[in-house]
Amino acid sequence: MTKDLNRLMALMTGDEKHGPAATSTLDALWVLYDRVLRVTPETVDAPDRDRFLLSKGHGPMAFYAVLAAKGFLAEDLLAGFGSYDSPLGHHPDRLLVPGAEIGSGSLGHGLPLGVGTALGLRAQGLTGSRVWVLIGDAELDEGSVHEAVAYAGPAGLEQLHAVVIDNASARYGRPGGIADRFAAAGWSTRSANGRDHAELYAAFTAPHPGRPHAVIARVEPKNAVTPQNAR
Repeated sequence: MTKDLNRLMALMTGDEKHGPAATSTLDALWVLYDRVLRVTPETVDAPDRDRFLLSKGHGPMAFYAVLAAKGFLAEDLLAGFGSYDSPLGHHPDRLLVPGAEIGSGSLGHGLPLGVGTALGLRAQGLTGSRVWVLIGDAELDEGSVHEAVAYAGPAGLEQLHAVVIDNASARYGRPGGIADRFAAAGWSTRSANGRDHAELYAAFTAPHPGRPHAVIARVEPKNAVTPQNAR
């Protein structure tokens, strides 16, 4: 399937500036949609579905490729990516892209929205539905993300999961690393090689009763991406 994803990615051109933002997420997205998320094209509106929120929406090509591979959208839409009349914009639009839960791309919005979504599901008694938010490491520089992290742990939002793609693009360092930032706020944490599907799956499915869960997926540094490793 990796070769097919690469083929689907190659159909989308015109946003090479954000190519590393997209390629860094490809493996994590595939493992989530292929083995973890409980949502399909047929259940995309089901109340008890899992919710996936792409906060790292400024490089959505990998997201679109995975959605096409899984049948959420037609493959022939990919070639028109970013064009005037295409539903596949440079930032995903939840009203135009089947399977997109939020419009995103501006840094710092996804995790707060994930907190709100988890609280809403809890209030409705939909405790079996999980919320997954994929963010970039640089988004941790945003105050709104820090507030979401600080709130979710003490609130015991077990349904909430954060996947942090760490491609060394954050501006500020964190004592102990990214995982320690979440752990200090009461989150369960796991780290994984962001290109190793077995490691990602194990990290995604680790038990975390009573606590939100963060997976830090390490990939090659943003400034080290080449045609050979830009998967």
